[in-house]
Amino acid sequence: MRIAVFMILLLSTVPARADLHITRDHGGLVTEYKAKYERIRDRHERVIIDGICNSACTMVFGIVPMNRICVTPRASLGFHEAYYDKAFTFGIKVTSYKGTSDLMSYYPPSVKDWIHRNGGLTTEMKKIKNGPELWKIVDPCPEDF
Repeated sequence: MRIAVFMILLLSTVPARADLHITRDHGGLVTEYKAKYERIRDRHERVIIDGICNSACTMVFGIVPMNRICVTPRASLGFHEAYYDKAFTFGIKVTSYKGTSDLMSYYPPSVKDWIHRNGGLTTEMKKIKNGPELWKIVDPCPEDF
């Protein structure tokens, strides 16, 4: 009986660790992604990219340690310049050069190298699908995912 009580107390004091599974994330506000990924980093959680991770979603590579991120065969990444919310610019995509510079500052060298080899960030989405090019940036997940 004492062992059962001890185990309950032990388990209630250890925070549960949850993995973030990214399956269909088209991005959004940089400030929101920064806060989200900082919480994940601080909780020592893992990130499994198991589908689309575009735009601000890719900031994960600059905030969560790379050894806690992996990709499945369904993973793809998409990069583009930062731009102002079209709701405030009458539907016109207006590039934010400061935002783009800030975004690039988060990326580790492997991401920056891929972006530079592919012409830099532009208004057009540049995608990497699963395979050797993606694995130069991030490790594939173990097969049990």
